[in-house]
Amino acid sequence: MTPIELVPGAIYEILASVAETGVLTLGDRYGLMAAVLDETLAPEERRTVDRILRAVLRGRIRITQSFG
Repeated sequence: MTPIELVPGAIYEILASVAETGVLTLGDRYGLMAAVLDETLAPEERRTVDRILRAVLRGRIRITQSFG
């Protein structure tokens, strides 16, 4: 099984994209999954992931099936 690796700076790119569009794509979700599984994620990045996920739960961000 190939390990899932997070691209450096991806969390902030996802945040910027979601803030601009209000949509979380399939690609974004894969990036968030990689971030959640990354044990070396910086605390600031972990808080950013949490913010994005809370916004999804509150209905502020839509989830789409498209990849990008």
